[in-house]
Amino acid sequence: MVEVLPIETPTLGDRSYLVHDGRVAVVVDPQRDTDRITALAGREGVRITHVAETHIHNDYVSGGLTLSRATGAAYLVNGADPVQFAREPVGDGDVIEVSPAMRIRVVATPGHTFSHLSYVLTAGDEVAGVFTGGSLLFGSTGRPDLLGPAHTVTLARAQHASARRLAGELPDSAQVFPTHGFGSFCAATQAQATASTIGREKKINAALTLGEEAYVETLLEGLDAYPAYYAHMGPANLAGPAGPDLSPPAPADPEQIRRRIAAGEWVVDLRDRVAFAAGFVPGTFSFPLDGSFASYLGWILPWGTPLTLLGETPGEVARAQRELARIGIDRLAAAAAGGPGQWSGGARLARIRLARFGDLAAAGRPVTVLDVRRDLEWAAGHVAGAVHIPFSDLPARAGEIPAGEVWVYCRTGYRAMVAASILAAAGRHVVSVDDEFDYAGKAGLTLARPDGPAEESAR
Repeated sequence: MVEVLPIETPTLGDRSYLVHDGRVAVVVDPQRDTDRITALAGREGVRITHVAETHIHNDYVSGGLTLSRATGAAYLVNGADPVQFAREPVGDGDVIEVSPAMRIRVVATPGHTFSHLSYVLTAGDEVAGVFTGGSLLFGSTGRPDLLGPAHTVTLARAQHASARRLAGELPDSAQVFPTHGFGSFCAATQAQATASTIGREKKINAALTLGEEAYVETLLEGLDAYPAYYAHMGPANLAGPAGPDLSPPAPADPEQIRRRIAAGEWVVDLRDRVAFAAGFVPGTFSFPLDGSFASYLGWILPWGTPLTLLGETPGEVARAQRELARIGIDRLAAAAAGGPGQWSGGARLARIRLARFGDLAAAGRPVTVLDVRRDLEWAAGHVAGAVHIPFSDLPARAGEIPAGEVWVYCRTGYRAMVAASILAAAGRHVVSVDDEFDYAGKAGLTLARPDGPAEESAR
């Protein structure tokens, strides 16, 4: 019996897979911290003989090369990819006999990248499923714009054809095992399910229900910004990344923290945003260790800037360090565990007021309202009169914000606090709206669209 075990990385929105027959195993699209994978293989009592990459990843540093070298496994990578390391080159139509009970067939599925591959899993004589990477996702497909605007339309058309090839060649019962789509910005839209089959995708996936032109138009209209750190992932994965260094960073004392902030380095507070707002070291930035922590920090942190982490426990720091290693932020400048009183050395702490949309509606005085959501979120509706600067652009565009008190909001409150902490570090008087945007209209605020009339509030 062949078993497929997903290995979740929810903070990046990805899945890796361990596939085994009780004796030997294939790993598909491994994340960089491969100790999770080898531990799972050990618990299952199986030996990893093959590691397969569906594509050269843009949203994380691969652990494939490290895992293959550690286990002696064959490393399956498209022969067309100009990698700088030894691999077993594979291409469309190749069949790998993993064991008498299990084999995989390689299918070219360009679209997310030009050289993207999918792997069809056959158990015995039956097609059990297909590992689709960034091709066919749950109710969606991978985005085609990560290689630049010159290739976007070509790759979008290829994505449509690839999805239809899989649907045409595989039985409706075949399970779909994508790498992206669970929060990854590599997905055009996010999954609304935890499992799917080819038959289900034929009913709900735009690539399989719309003609090519309609699909391409819909896909391109739905694309928005993606993290800036993506630009560094492809080159790293082509070069053959080493495994992560997860050894504890150097400890930071209060004097060192002050010096690093004064030098323009980034000192990041990992506590939840309520705790941060109640008291923090002036000049530190809030990136709570929940949700898409690594994606958001990697998006806005100037690449190569020295980074110090502040967490309540050494375990929090270690968890953040692992998250960041997955996107190529390898060595921290320093770290400290404890609380803001310890990190400041007893010096006065700064605070940020947390508010709700109802508080904004009742403010009763002129304030600047700052929307830090992405362009498509803004276009779908925003607080009338708000200034729009996506949070990732804020360090470069903070000077565009009018003088005076600033109230910052996003969709859920996470990015609002990130932005508020950046503005507070620059000396601005800021209030962070810790609320769901869906409540803005209900709270009495007037909503608007960029090119449409203002909508009355729900009151």
